[in-house]
Amino acid sequence: MEKITLDTIVSLCKRRGFVFQSSEIYGGLASAWDYGPLGVELKNNIQRFWWNEMVRSRRNIVGLDAAILMHPRVWEASGHVENFHDPLVDCKQCKSRFRADQIDLTAACPVCGTKDSFTEPRQFNLMFKTHLGPVEDESNIVYLRPETAQGIYVNYKNCVQTSRVKVPFGIAQVGKAFRNEIVTKNFIFRTCEFEQMEMQFFVKPSEDKKWFDYWKETRMEYYKKLGIRPDKLRFHPHGPDELAHYAKEAVDIEYEFPMGWRELEGIHNRTDFDLSRHSEYSGKDLTYLDDQTKERFVPYIIETSAGLTRSVLMVLSDAYEEETLENGETRTVLRFHPLIAPVTVGVFPLVKKDGLSEYAMELEEELREHFSTFYDESGAIGRRYRRQDEIGTPYCITVDYDTKENDTVTLRYRDSMEQVRIHKNEIVDTIKQAIKDYKRVGV
Repeated sequence: MEKITLDTIVSLCKRRGFVFQSSEIYGGLASAWDYGPLGVELKNNIQRFWWNEMVRSRRNIVGLDAAILMHPRVWEASGHVENFHDPLVDCKQCKSRFRADQIDLTAACPVCGTKDSFTEPRQFNLMFKTHLGPVEDESNIVYLRPETAQGIYVNYKNCVQTSRVKVPFGIAQVGKAFRNEIVTKNFIFRTCEFEQMEMQFFVKPSEDKKWFDYWKETRMEYYKKLGIRPDKLRFHPHGPDELAHYAKEAVDIEYEFPMGWRELEGIHNRTDFDLSRHSEYSGKDLTYLDDQTKERFVPYIIETSAGLTRSVLMVLSDAYEEETLENGETRTVLRFHPLIAPVTVGVFPLVKKDGLSEYAMELEEELREHFSTFYDESGAIGRRYRRQDEIGTPYCITVDYDTKENDTVTLRYRDSMEQVRIHKNEIVDTIKQAIKDYKRVGV
């Protein structure tokens, strides 16, 4: 198969109901996207997969859902008010905007070709401001959070006291963040409104390197469990010039998207920067007391920060395949892991008469208690299979005339297109076992 383009993914998302342009009937809003019937299921399933991996399967990680609006002093303590700015220039001719540190100011504008057309660099605040209360003045300015991590740090003490967790332990959160990005591009990869899946792991300062290495490898293995092709994943360690002001060590997990290698997740050793700053700005003691050694210290933090919306784009890109069948027909298929597929089981009557539709609808309703299902009785059976392949449905059930005689149905597997005959009472257990044993071919 030829290398797919981002336009191919965008077209599929619109055509099949994964992602729509926000406010499309009004001409759309740049950098804003709506997740359609299939897209919201895919996004929720990825989030659930991550949550099970990071929280439900571990004794020493708890969950949190912090508010989007926080006290403005939070962002002073975190350094965002001081450091969350970028220098911008505009082209006087075409009005295009660029980051001053990513363009040659002595060259021509890359959009319109005009020379000597750039304005003087000026600072651009990446945080969205709003006001808390009906009156807009300087005294009630608040920000839409640019990251979810700070909500975890300011609740660190609450979680220790209520959950009785002991260092080393983690706090995980999935939530929306907002950044007034200068350049929003590549579909849902970089947007002003996005969702993060973050886990902050609190450790003894002397054990920071051990846990940094642990989470670096553990997070890479997560993507392989998700069914992502290993040759599309790599580490990108941060050099001294790339490290954020809070980081001692950092590495990105990158994925080869249709537009090239891009950051998917960051793993950072944030040292004691965050808790120390919040302790200083709030006046609250955020040290931790080890009840065995009686040692008191400010924990170091190992952060794993992944983009949920970026993960959706990654999964779509990685799952997309076009293959030529033996009859010369081209099949488009999304090879999602069954645990994240928007629809798990498609149910079809062979024809719409002789009671097959009624039987199939009743069966689909029974299966709905166990799986995400979709009922389809329109068109030839082969065409219905192709529609389910294109949205990534891993299993399809066909009800035919033999079904009425002996309660057996045809179970079709998406990846191999193999079809087997099983009794209707075996469907649930057979599919659950297939999901448990699933391994994508070639991964």
